[in-house]
Amino acid sequence: MKPPRKKYFNYIIQWMIGGTRGGLNRARIISTLADQPLNAHQLSQELELDYSTIRHHVEVMEKNGLVTSLGDGYGMVYLLTDDMLENYGFFEEIWEKIGNKEKKSDEDGDIDEGK
Repeated sequence: MKPPRKKYFNYIIQWMIGGTRGGLNRARIISTLADQPLNAHQLSQELELDYSTIRHHVEVMEKNGLVTSLGDGYGMVYLLTDDMLENYGFFEEIWEKIGNKEKKSDEDGDIDEGK
């Protein structure tokens, strides 16, 4: 018997954000895309991350169903999938925990944002 889609998707969110290197940057991207669709360049400027880092993370998230894209080439914009939007509350729970860790690490001066 397959697990319910929501529970399965929550596992993906938890793994992509809390269980992998780069989860902090992925969480920042998701949080930013919740406000509006943006292209990789806009995300790069908004989050002060390298363009190639943004592209890497959105590609990983797109393969795992968290993000989708519209358009092509330089004008391609990224937005959250319906599944991600439906499970955004669960993401916020994880993001709150990670955000608190980020604040503590930042205060200690040993933040590791990883790629």
